[in-house]
This record gives sequence, C-alpha cells and structure tokens, in this order.
Amino acid sequence: MIKELNFSIRNAVNEPIKDYLDGSPEKISLKQKISELKSQTIDIPIIINGEEIKTNDLGECVIPHNHNHVLATYHKAGEKEVEYAINSALKAWEDWSNTSLEERIKIFQKMADLLAGPQRDTINAATMLGQSKNVFQAEIDAACELIDFFNFNCEYLYNIHKQQPKYSPEGMKNSMEYRSLEGFVFAVAPFNFTSIAANLSCAPALLGNVALFKPASSCVYSGYFLMRLFKEAGLPDGVINFIPGSGSKIGKQVLSHRDLSGIHFTGSTKVFQNMWKTVGDNIHNYKSYPRIVGETGGKDFILAHKSCDRDGLRTAMIRGAFEYQGQKCSAASRCYIPKNIWSEIKNQYVEDVNSIKIGDVEDFTNFMNAVIDENSFDNIVNYIEYAKTAEDASIITGGNYDKSKGYFIEPTTIVTSNPHFKSMVEEIFGPVLTIYVYDDNWKNICKLVDSTSPYALTGAIFANDDKIIERGRKYLKHSAGNFYINDKPTGAVVGQQPFGGSRASGTNDKAGAPANLLRWTSQRTVKQTFNTPTNYRYPFMEKK
Repeated sequence: MIKELNFSIRNAVNEPIKDYLDGSPEKISLKQKISELKSQTIDIPIIINGEEIKTNDLGECVIPHNHNHVLATYHKAGEKEVEYAINSALKAWEDWSNTSLEERIKIFQKMADLLAGPQRDTINAATMLGQSKNVFQAEIDAACELIDFFNFNCEYLYNIHKQQPKYSPEGMKNSMEYRSLEGFVFAVAPFNFTSIAANLSCAPALLGNVALFKPASSCVYSGYFLMRLFKEAGLPDGVINFIPGSGSKIGKQVLSHRDLSGIHFTGSTKVFQNMWKTVGDNIHNYKSYPRIVGETGGKDFILAHKSCDRDGLRTAMIRGAFEYQGQKCSAASRCYIPKNIWSEIKNQYVEDVNSIKIGDVEDFTNFMNAVIDENSFDNIVNYIEYAKTAEDASIITGGNYDKSKGYFIEPTTIVTSNPHFKSMVEEIFGPVLTIYVYDDNWKNICKLVDSTSPYALTGAIFANDDKIIERGRKYLKHSAGNFYINDKPTGAVVGQQPFGGSRASGTNDKAGAPANLLRWTSQRTVKQTFNTPTNYRYPFMEKK
C-alpha cells in the first residue's frame, strides 16, 4: 500500500432526514434561525483569498415569495476581481495540490460534521428564504445531500487512491499517482440546489484543485453561507474563491484564460453549449485541455402502462411535477397515460392537485412555494397562456398565477392530443405537467417518448408486468441517465442513484459517484526499477 494511505476513514452513510414535526426541537430551532435571518439585511462581499472585497456594483437577494423583502445586497465581481481570483487561486494551488490526501479528507469531513450539527439550521434557513424551498425540500437538499456529497466523496477518493497496478515484476515497483489538474476549475452553479452549488467547487477541491465559485444571481445568499462553512472547516484561503456577478462578463474572461483546467457546470443547455464553443475557439491557448463536465436541461417523462398501480402513478405525477414548483432538472414535465388508466385516475388526480397549498415557506403546511424570480415567472406564464388558446390542448388544473407579492404559479396540468405539443417538447422549469393520452401500444409509445425530446436526463415507467418493464428498459435505453421503475423521476440520492444524463442533458459524469471525481484528477504512472539494466544488448542478439 502506498504511504499516503496509511490511515483509515469512516464509512459513509446517508444523512438521516429530519421530520420537523410540530413542537420538535429541530422545528423550533429552524424557525428561530429563519426569523433571525429575516430580521437583518446583510452585505455580501466577493471573497477572494479569504479577503472580503466590495465593488459597490450591487445586486439584491430577495425572498421569491415576498419579493419586497431584501435579504441582502451583494457585490458583483468585475474584470479586476476576476483576475485577482484567478491569480490567488493559482497561488493557493501550489500548496493545496501538495496537501496530503488525509488532510484534505479531514477538512471535508469537518464540513460534513458542521453541516450536520451547528450549521444545519443556517444553511436550511438561507435556502428556504433565498430560494423559496419548503422545509422538506431544503432539508433533503441543503443539509442531507450536501453532507452526503462530502462524506461519500471522501470515501470514494480514498478508494480511488487504493487502485494501484495489480502487478510489479521482481526488481521493480509500479504505482499510480492521482494528481490535481494544472490550473483552476470554473464552477458555475444553478439556483435550485444548494448542495449542487457547493459540490461543483468542492468535488474538484477535494482532489487538490482550486476553483472559482460563480453562483447564480438568485443563490448568492446561500452561496455566501457556504463560503462561511468552508472557512470554518479549515479550507485554506484561495482554494475556493467566491465571485458573484454577470455570467457573460465573468465567463468571457475566465474561459479564455490559459490556466483554465476544467469547467464544472450545472445550468441551461444553451449556456453550456456556448461555453463549450468558447473553449473550442480557445483550445490552442490552454496549458492543458480543460475537463468539461456539465449537467444541463431535461424534459423528463413518466410513462404508464395499463398494468400499473393507479395510486402510485398519481402520487408520482404530483410529487414529480410539482415539488419545488417543478424547478428541478429532473422534474416530471411530460406524462404518457393509456386511455383506460386516465379515465380511472383523472378525477382523483384533479382533486389531489386542487388540494395543494401554496404560499410562504414559514407555513410548513404549504406543499408549494414561489418560483425563483420574475424572469422565470414570465417564461412559465407564457407556456400556460399558449396552452389556453391552443386548439389541441386544455388545462385541467391550475392555470392561474400572481406576482404581486411573490412569484406564485398554481400547479398546472395540460392535457393534449398532440404528442409534439409545445409543452411536451420544450423545457419549462416550472410547475407545469403535460399529459398525452395514448392508445395501448407499448413499443410505439416507447419510441415516441424516446424521440420527442433532445434531452435524456430522467424518466420513469410505471408497470406491474415484468416483461413490459424489461421491454421498456430496452426501448428507452438512451432516453434517461437516471431511470426509475414505479417511482417518480426525481430524488436521486448520493451513494444510491448517482445523477446525470446524456444527449442535450449533459456529459453524464454522475455527481455522487467515483466517476465524477475521476474527471478532476490527472493520473501519473510511476515505474521504479531496482535492478537497472547496464547493457543495451538483448539476449536475442547473442550469436549462436
């Protein structure tokens, strides 16, 4: 065993989800933290090399369900700050890339411990207020999933380092070194998952890399508290630099830099494709070919067969489509149901959806809250209004919306006779589910599902016939990177269902699995010879 692994680490287990029952200690303390954060308006700096930098080019962090309430102002990074962030990261890389595996693991395990303990309320409350997540959605994201990322990634990396050449002949020693990449990683985070935002920079950093953490403008608030968590856990200054600001301006500067070693991205397909194109245009300028890892859009499906459990299907449709207002790249957005099934479940489905409560995250009885901002609100509304006037579609639930106080949209269900209807094909990223009622032909409907969308992120089939399930798995082999049988297409768990998709949904590098970590290391093969040859001649050259 190589010297670096003369230590042991704890086995990773999934963080238990707290219930936040009425009167429970965790509910009381969380509500206190929510009240505390709401009572103050903080000033969020750029953080580079541990320094707090203020540019006075300001943006606001508002509560989506009460957009007149400003939680914070934040300072935007400009050209000077980005250059400083790159240079300080490269300087930090000199020490961090040589920091032992044991020490790096200790830091990230401490992050997990802090988040599981004293920082849990803070991160959850910040996510609830800044991203309008109810307590359950925040708990499984900002707390549990991020704790799991830290713990499982540490164990995965430990086991990766144990992967050494199987054979060393007598007189030599073969080994494999797992080096950091040369340069810096550009970590571009989405608004919808605090855990993903953290992991985009932390996964590369665990491998000895340095990163620029560029949060979406609508998750700067939780991003700031993540930076405080990193600092408290002992992450050295400069390893992760925090640079909120204009994505287009920052991206242009970062993507052309010769020391760009990688991109870790979650966001829109269009933005990712433009970033990849920019890398291609600059490929001759880089010191090393940048690693490009991206999880992008989705048009995720639920496909039901006539043999399915009706109640299970109905529940999966509602949870899959409307949890967190449909603002998950994995959210169920299109649904295919046989005619006989639809006639059986339609009325109960409508009744269930109409019972959904929408409102403030502080009311724990609300199932849904607000969408993230006005741009998102307006985009979703456009799809709803289009469906209202379409001849080949009708709205059977929801269809109403109001942004006077918060960005609230009712859970909306569209039924269409056109399998290529606009809302069946295009990503909406909101609480809109479109249903196509089909004739009973399993092979044909599977082909339709597979070919309708350019995406291939998540999908689910519902059936209680084993032969049908196997045929569905075969026909839909490339339609989803995360495939669910008799369950909703959301809720991937670290260590259980590594997450990612292909086609227009991304590079499928599976966050929450060793495969993702391997993208952030540059391997070196080392051969040490103890009996060095001293004569260039080989035995075959001897004259007989």
